[in-house]
Amino acid sequence: MKISVFGLGYVGLANTLLLSQKEQVMAYDIVEEKIELLKNKKSPLVDNEIELFIKRDDLNVEFTSNFEKAVNHAELCIIATPTDYDEKKNYFNTSTVENVIEKVLEIKPESTFVIKSTIPVGYTNELKDKFGTDNIIFSPEFLREGKALYDNLHPSRIIVGEKSERAKEFADALLRNSYEEDIHVLFTDSTEAEGIKLFSNTYLALRVAYFNELDTYAESKGLDAKQIIEGVGLDPRIGSHYNNPSFGYGGYCLPKDTKQLKANYEDVPSNIIGAIVDSNHTRKDFIADQIIAKNPKKVGIYRLTMKSNSDNFRYSSIQGIMKRIKAKGIEVIVYEPTLEDELFFNSKVIKDLGEFKEMSDVIVSNRFEPELTDVTDKVYTRDIFKRD
Repeated sequence: MKISVFGLGYVGLANTLLLSQKEQVMAYDIVEEKIELLKNKKSPLVDNEIELFIKRDDLNVEFTSNFEKAVNHAELCIIATPTDYDEKKNYFNTSTVENVIEKVLEIKPESTFVIKSTIPVGYTNELKDKFGTDNIIFSPEFLREGKALYDNLHPSRIIVGEKSERAKEFADALLRNSYEEDIHVLFTDSTEAEGIKLFSNTYLALRVAYFNELDTYAESKGLDAKQIIEGVGLDPRIGSHYNNPSFGYGGYCLPKDTKQLKANYEDVPSNIIGAIVDSNHTRKDFIADQIIAKNPKKVGIYRLTMKSNSDNFRYSSIQGIMKRIKAKGIEVIVYEPTLEDELFFNSKVIKDLGEFKEMSDVIVSNRFEPELTDVTDKVYTRDIFKRD
């Protein structure tokens, strides 16, 4: 297939590289610097598989910042542009998706689109009505940051939000480029596919929130959270996965997807969905209070990233902790190797790890790393299992 991908973040670039093994792919992004990096076989993202994969010489891929060229290449346009949650509108900002569709249709009105961006429930049908075309399909992604290409090469499932021959052709393209056999493929209606994406991520957020609240109870009562979690996880219906306490769920997907699902529930009776969103605020309040109770003069924030092997700290939970501590007038410094700036939200960025350790009375770390072993007595973390 001749496929063009619009938007080269984690989702777009992972799909580009996956499909370019056996399809003819043209990948477009508005950021010239990103395109230049990719043309030189360098990844703009921290992802081991992407960094290795992009060096291959046998991929059928061309990177471009020429929008019209990408449109004219495509039998199928994959849209993977960012859709951030707008707190004021209580809705995803989907303008990037609409901009791509509108501009493509002006050049090539018969174009078919597969949306990989996360969108609200019911949005695909709204787009079809708005643009007067039935050629819009939604196919959700289930990728982890830092493991985006790996998860595309080894998919847990493939879901396409249309029951048609062209939907099957797209699913077949994903299948023949994956490394797995016997992948479960599900064809649904578009609105149900949108629901699958948001309900899946909200369940993951629920699980994070549950084990965080368990941990809050254990810490408040002086109990060993690890013993409780290990015992709970021995029930095969619960399992011992995705159960490591943290400062709250963060990253690019879970915060915005849970809020969007809550917004979709506006006229539907519910208790749990709103509680998942609220619980994340409560957890951050609790963690901040535990740190403040230590009466530190200077708190060091070790890494802003959401988790290990990631360069993304958008919406990372530790930023919420940082803001709460600063609101109490406590000085905060930051150690984040991926930051070139001298300040991060008016907090000094310390480039040298040794200096950072020396300056900090308490070191706050969402995930414990071996390089903190020599200052364990200073570290505050809820990373019980030293993973995830």
